[in-house]
Amino acid sequence: MKMIKTALLGSAFAVGVLAGGAALAQDGPVIGVSWSNFQEERWKTDETAMVAAIEEAGGTYISADAQSSVSKQLADVESLLARGADALIVLAQDSDAVVPAIEAAVAEGVPVVGYDRLIEHPDAFYLTFDNVEVGRMQARAIFEVQPSGNYVMIKGSPQDPNADFLRGGQQEVLQAAIDAGDITIVGEAYTDAWLPENAQRNMEQILTANNNEVDAVVASNDGTAGGVVAALTAQGMEGIPVSGQDGDHAALNRVALGTQTVSVWKDARVLGRAAAEIAVQLAAGTALDEVDGAITFSDGPRGVAMNAILLAPLPITQDNLDAVIDAGWVAQEVVCQGVTPGSVDVCP
Repeated sequence: MKMIKTALLGSAFAVGVLAGGAALAQDGPVIGVSWSNFQEERWKTDETAMVAAIEEAGGTYISADAQSSVSKQLADVESLLARGADALIVLAQDSDAVVPAIEAAVAEGVPVVGYDRLIEHPDAFYLTFDNVEVGRMQARAIFEVQPSGNYVMIKGSPQDPNADFLRGGQQEVLQAAIDAGDITIVGEAYTDAWLPENAQRNMEQILTANNNEVDAVVASNDGTAGGVVAALTAQGMEGIPVSGQDGDHAALNRVALGTQTVSVWKDARVLGRAAAEIAVQLAAGTALDEVDGAITFSDGPRGVAMNAILLAPLPITQDNLDAVIDAGWVAQEVVCQGVTPGSVDVCP
């Protein structure tokens, strides 16, 4: 059995990582960020928080967009190293394929933060939200409103370990009802590159195969949820329970409209700032296991023990949409666009 020590840290972590921030600010570290793509709304939010934290530490932000290309990401990391990066933050397009780039960076003495998606290597620091718990939250929210019937599981990218972490958490919640015969999983599919159009295509095929006899959909993020809702709407089935995650603005509007049940909010501002602060620490010579708040994580597919921080997510439903509005994550008018006044509390 793999041994796991887990820590769930809230947003307070984001302001406390750099205890020695003033001294580090004088060093002016160069922090290189390799993005898998910018096709999803949330990565721009992450980036804004990263840039702010790096500049507050007196550092310089440099970046590259792999545009969903594994080969380009490998070249991007090499380019960031050539441009003088003192530490790297890597959002992996393919968590296995990127490993040679991580090893090349470490060989040059450049530390690496695996961002949001697991890069299972002992020399990479892993920063993410607790994705197994995200999966549990998604399934709980759907099960609460639809405790029986035909379920569809729309998973994330097969190249992203998070897809399986999420699916494992979902299964934990649903297993008893499946065993009892209350829930039947009538369709399940990975979503290549997490793209909404791929999720929509998968959902369309599952609906066809089941003569539209589907009662609930556990979709693994807001992009895939958007594709699912499009497929359901085309069949006049909008409004059946659908999950997601990330707190995308369009998804929060769908929650208010009632076409999506839950979006598990992982405040990308907290994650982005935490990554920047960790990278600055590492660039200054802090050891991986000495990063403030670091725990040991070994629940990856190969059981590699890594230093990590897992942040705590929050499920958002119609009942607590005020949380994202009050936090300045999204404007009320965005959440309430097209919503019948008075149908939800935040849209009077």
